[in-house]
Amino acid sequence: MNISMKIKKLHPDAILPAYASAGAAGADLHVLADKEGVTVGAGQTVLVHTGVAVAIPEGYVGLVYARSGMATKRGLAPANKVGVIDSDYRGEIMVALHNHGDAPQTIESGDRIAQLVIAPVVTAAFEEVDELDDTDRGAGGFGSTGA
Repeated sequence: MNISMKIKKLHPDAILPAYASAGAAGADLHVLADKEGVTVGAGQTVLVHTGVAVAIPEGYVGLVYARSGMATKRGLAPANKVGVIDSDYRGEIMVALHNHGDAPQTIESGDRIAQLVIAPVVTAAFEEVDELDDTDRGAGGFGSTGA
C-alpha cells in the first residue's frame, strides 16, 4: 500500500529518506552533519540531525527504528528504541543515537543511521471500569507464561 507524504529539506545537503529495496518496510534516514561528522562516545547518546521534516498524514505515525547493520556492526541504535513521530509534528526528524559499544563511533554526513516506517494508527476511547474481565493468564507478568 502506498500513501502520499510531503517532505521538506531543511538544508540543501539533506538526503531524502529512501527505501533500499522493493520489499523494504523502512526508508533509510541519513545524517546531516558538518565536515567533521558526529562522534558518539562509548555509552553516550547524541541527538543527530537528518535535515528533513515530514507531514505524516492524519491516521498514521512515523516510527524510527534501528538499522540492523549500524546496530550490529557499530553498536549504534536509537536511544529510545523506537522513536514516534506524530502526524501533527512538523519539525526536523532527529535521531537520539546511542553508542552501546566500548569505543567512540564517528558517523559522516550522508550515513544511513535509522529507518522510518509509516504505519496506520488505531486510537482507543478509554473507559474507566471497576473490574476487568478475567482471563486464564490474569495478572501474571514478566515470565509468567514460561519463557
